[in-house]
Amino acid sequence: MRKTKTIWITGASSGLGWDIALEAGRKGYRTVLLARNTKKLHQLQNLIEELGGEVFTYSLDVSDPEMITKVTEHVMTEVGQIDVLINNAGFGVFERVESTNIKTVEEMFAVNVIGLIALTKQVLPYLIKQNSGHIINIASQAGKLSTPKSSVYAATKHAVLGFTNGLRLELLDQNVHVSAVNPGPIKTAFFERADQEGTYVKNVERWMLDSKEVAKATIRLIEKPKRELNLPKWMNMGATLYQLMPGVVEKIAGKKFNQK
Repeated sequence: MRKTKTIWITGASSGLGWDIALEAGRKGYRTVLLARNTKKLHQLQNLIEELGGEVFTYSLDVSDPEMITKVTEHVMTEVGQIDVLINNAGFGVFERVESTNIKTVEEMFAVNVIGLIALTKQVLPYLIKQNSGHIINIASQAGKLSTPKSSVYAATKHAVLGFTNGLRLELLDQNVHVSAVNPGPIKTAFFERADQEGTYVKNVERWMLDSKEVAKATIRLIEKPKRELNLPKWMNMGATLYQLMPGVVEKIAGKKFNQK
């Protein structure tokens, strides 16, 4: 009899990661919750256990490659299984480039890109050995269409998409699926740091996605894998149009992009 799938989720202590973990618990998956805030993780653990789910929590700072190595080994010793890795941890700061501190740039890349790659690299040998698995990277529509004041954040998500697409091709013969989730703005605490002035949220609030719905769509990928999940669809159409005719789109809608 096949074991229940075990899902590792980074950035599980808040926002989309929190909702993904809850949805996974509702669906009966075993969950491994990874984040820096252990107090929040234990609160989430209690909620999932109330739903009847089996859950494990581990403190992890994804910006620390050495910690990633140690925690991965520790989890595999205690839990002994990984079927799905959801690389959700990430943050953004919306500022014009000339105002952005280079330390902030380094931090964004350390969390959003290098940490994601480092953890993926650590779990790949297990997935390849068992000849099954699924890696789901939470990217962004910003990875397809960069806008003013999100230049650095968008650069990290461009990198995530590039990594995801290349890795998918590397694993074609390994029975390991690789998916990218590209949401538009989601109603979460993400914007408490990203948009401290509140300008962007005010301008796009009516179009913001519900975190619980994004979580449900993400978990559905586990049973029905696909290369990309783009939310909302109309926003992805705009990104696709931009890739086809960037000059035209910038000329027509350039000022509209400046909503931060």
